[in-house]
Amino acid sequence: VATAAGRFDTLELRSLFTGEHDDGDAVCHIQSGEGGTDAQDWAEMLMRMYNRWADRRGFEVEITAVSEGTEAGLSNVEFILKGRHAYGLMQSEHGVHRLVRISPFNNEGKRQTAFSAVQVAPFFEEVSDEIEIDEKDLRIDTYRSSGAGGQHVNVTDSAVRITHLPTGLVTACQNERSQHQNKDQALKMMQAKVYEVEMQRRNAEKQVQESNKSDIGWGSQI
Repeated sequence: VATAAGRFDTLELRSLFTGEHDDGDAVCHIQSGEGGTDAQDWAEMLMRMYNRWADRRGFEVEITAVSEGTEAGLSNVEFILKGRHAYGLMQSEHGVHRLVRISPFNNEGKRQTAFSAVQVAPFFEEVSDEIEIDEKDLRIDTYRSSGAGGQHVNVTDSAVRITHLPTGLVTACQNERSQHQNKDQALKMMQAKVYEVEMQRRNAEKQVQESNKSDIGWGSQI
C-alpha cells in the first residue's frame, strides 16, 4: 500500500509539470547578498543542500563557475542541474532565500540575518531559435580560474565570462578543457538567462493587462 501511495504521489507531482521546459535541465545561479560573511556561508549551505537533494533524486550537478567568499562560503556559484523535470522541480526555488541565526562569525554571538538569491532558467542543449542574441550585444572575456575555487571545478587557463550588455546578465564557464568548449557552454547558459528574463517581461505585461480589466459591478461604473 505504501509503495502504491508513493507511486501515486509521484504521478500526481508529474501531472503538475505542464510548462514547455519543465521536463528539461536547469541553469542555476546562487548569489550571496546582504549579510557579509554569513551571506556567503549561506550561499554555500544552499549549494550543499541542492547537491544532496540532487543526489537523492539521481540528478547530476555540473558546476560551471564559482567564486569563493572572502572569509568563508561562496560569493556566487553557477551550475547546471541535469535530470528529468529538473527545471520543473527547481524553478520554485527561484528567489531570495533568508537565513536568521546566531552568527558563528560574530564574536558577540549576535543574531544575524543573511540573504542569498537563487536564479533558475531552463537549459537548452542546443542553441535555440526561440531567443536570438546578437553577438554585438555580448562582451566575451577570457581569464584563468585559480585559487580556492579549484576544489569545486577544474582549474584551467581558458575560462570564459560572457556579459549580455543590454540586460547586464553574466555567465561564466571554467570547467571545460578548452576555451571553445567553455565559450559554447557559457553561450547556452546565457541564452537560458535571456529567455527567462524575456518570459518574466511577458508575464509582467500580461499581469498588467489583466489588472486593467475592471469588474462588472460596484466601483467600476463610468
